[in-house]
Amino acid sequence: MDKKAINLKEKFAKFSEHWSPRVIAEMNDYQFKLAKFKNEFIWHNHQDTDEVFLVVQGSMSIEFEDGIVDLSEGEMFVVPKGVKHKPFAKEECHVLLVEPRGVVNTGDSGGELTAENDVWV
Repeated sequence: MDKKAINLKEKFAKFSEHWSPRVIAEMNDYQFKLAKFKNEFIWHNHQDTDEVFLVVQGSMSIEFEDGIVDLSEGEMFVVPKGVKHKPFAKEECHVLLVEPRGVVNTGDSGGELTAENDVWV
């Protein structure tokens, strides 16, 4: 067991890519991932799992087929499994994601924004 606290600010400083989550910790079969969002992502869903978005810095929105959820610093939202959604941020936003190990960021939509999985920072 590593007895050192994980400093989110230090971890965010180690990468600059947008929409490319980095793993910072694991708990059971779940991963805690940091990501930087800017502009629009793609419409996608995760058939087998919910997805947690917790805004650490900045603000973002998640578009759904029937509306939009706006999130500010310190706020979180859980997208239920199977629900089609599209995150976006007008300015760079720092986000903590919580999801099971192996979840692909673009769900079953694929495309050029699909990030490599299990990249630790």
